[in-house]
Amino acid sequence: MDKIREIVLPGDEIDLMGNKPGNGIYIDNGKAYVEYLGIKTIKSGYVNIIPLSGRYQPQKGDKVIGKVVDIMPSNWAVDINAPYLAPLHVNDTPWKVDFGDTGKYLNVGDTIIAKIMSVNEVKQVWLTMKEPGLRKLEGGHIITVSPTKVPRIIGKDGSMIKMLKEMTDSRIYVGQNGVIWIDGSIDAILKVVGAIRIIEKEAHIIGLTDRVKDYLSKNKKGD
Repeated sequence: MDKIREIVLPGDEIDLMGNKPGNGIYIDNGKAYVEYLGIKTIKSGYVNIIPLSGRYQPQKGDKVIGKVVDIMPSNWAVDINAPYLAPLHVNDTPWKVDFGDTGKYLNVGDTIIAKIMSVNEVKQVWLTMKEPGLRKLEGGHIITVSPTKVPRIIGKDGSMIKMLKEMTDSRIYVGQNGVIWIDGSIDAILKVVGAIRIIEKEAHIIGLTDRVKDYLSKNKKGD
């Protein structure tokens, strides 16, 4: 009968008002936080967050991982796991690219870290690679998760992703579009993927960090 609806943002602290945490909510130090953009509902004694969208909705300033899917004389088309492909113009890269030479720098199938430079009113996106840390990714393994899970995979102040890197001796980059790049030994990659799948499934469960830590400890090489 009693039902409350309001839009909430990732990381918002919310008052459970005596109810139990449901989908889209995680507990940290006894406080309840919102996991992803959505609508807060209270029904049958549970507070739930209904996601507004499971697909990535680009926002200016987001850092994303994308795959080049087409090459044109002065730009590349990049799949960033969004409703539309995102163009990357030669002027927005760190290279001096002559007209028609785009294929010498990025080819179809290449993976890049880029930043959302602009998003217009019809959700068309432009990318840039001109800032430090934005680059072509070599090797590694790519997996995709729901963008709504990204905050939990990164963790508060980067705590979860730091633990994943340190306990597996791997390099990991999490794009805000839900695309994750992992580089390391085969064993390390498998451990990271397994841990991320746990985070996906149990994002709303209390004690998630300890659960992931236990998983990584039990799956050390030689165990």
